[in-house]
Amino acid sequence: LSVEHQERFSAVGLTSGGYNKRDGRPAEHEVLTCRLIDRPLRPLIAEGWRHETQLLSWVLSYDGARSCDPLAIIASSTAMYLSDIPLKKAVAAAMVGYDAENDKLLLNPTNEEMKNSTLQLIVAGTKDAVLMIEGAADFLPEATMIRAVNFGHEAIKAVCEAVEELSSTLNIEKKMDTLVLPPEDLQDRVDTLVTDKVDKVYEGGGTKITQGPKFKALKKELMATLKEQDGENVNYTDNDVANAFKDLLCRRMFVRAQATGKRCDGRELEEIRHLSMEAGFLPRTHGSAIFTRGETQVVATATLGDSGMRQKIDKIDGTEEKRFYLQYTFPPSCVGETGRVGTPGRREVGHGNLAERALIPGLPSEKDFPYTIRVESLVTESHGSSSMASVCGGCLALMDAGVPMKNPIAGIS
Repeated sequence: LSVEHQERFSAVGLTSGGYNKRDGRPAEHEVLTCRLIDRPLRPLIAEGWRHETQLLSWVLSYDGARSCDPLAIIASSTAMYLSDIPLKKAVAAAMVGYDAENDKLLLNPTNEEMKNSTLQLIVAGTKDAVLMIEGAADFLPEATMIRAVNFGHEAIKAVCEAVEELSSTLNIEKKMDTLVLPPEDLQDRVDTLVTDKVDKVYEGGGTKITQGPKFKALKKELMATLKEQDGENVNYTDNDVANAFKDLLCRRMFVRAQATGKRCDGRELEEIRHLSMEAGFLPRTHGSAIFTRGETQVVATATLGDSGMRQKIDKIDGTEEKRFYLQYTFPPSCVGETGRVGTPGRREVGHGNLAERALIPGLPSEKDFPYTIRVESLVTESHGSSSMASVCGGCLALMDAGVPMKNPIAGIS
């Protein structure tokens, strides 16, 4: 599945500000919308779907009143639900704001209302359950957040029911005959052969580095055993076996945590990996920090500048100038691989945005601190949430640069 979303400048009677006056590659906010569309839909496509599937979303006309993001999710999911693609359920989305002064939740608030909102939340789901929440808040209590999610889901139910009603009039037949599924008994055979051995590795504790080779050897042994048992009557691929083995690992990890209260590395369920951090270790940057949590590490730097350093983004509702921005880099080396390095990928844009929005509520007002602030987060090692490590490292770098943060801010997944 690939998703493309573009806000066309002609939607508001404008022409692109680029040199050739043509709408070009997606800007960061459009990439974030692509991710919003992708995340709730991908898990609901029937297992075994192997056709290249592309969703194309364009904003063709825009009144400037509200964000188009929830509508982009609804339009994309409806197009897929009304096609022969085996999407299991109708999906919808809603944006939720919060008027703190009147303790009032706002459904799909206007851009003017969002300026004063202490919550910016997008909820996506089916009529039965919530699939995704994405947003930021200004230190709101948990009870308010739960209310907001439930409030958004009520609106989602109404849209999903309307989409289902439309679908029922069209008699759509889903394309189920081309689903590629492994043999029905493969998972049971894998479970029978190696469950005890998987449990034994987990019982031994250890880290990704120590457990990885053991599981690799166990998977190799599993494949050899299956081929020896089946001879020439093999009706599955190595990839089918690898997927079944991974499924077993996940289930046994969950069962172990549920039964013993221990994670696969021996930690308690609420125990954080070992923390190590140092600020100010780079001599020539305005602010720097190295933050390590277990086997995840980021190097964060903070740079201060004048208004000319602001990040400028052309959008269909005008040019946005960002006084604070965080840029996240995840090189292939941080997970022991080689690969493309250059323009940030969608994952990097999305994770950088998560960390950026987490830090914004802790920043001083522009009146109190009239600087443009740029944070860079370079992931040097990753086994866990590197976006949340970027929140921790970014906060340390900001404080090292002399930014008077309202509160220390940390992130956890």
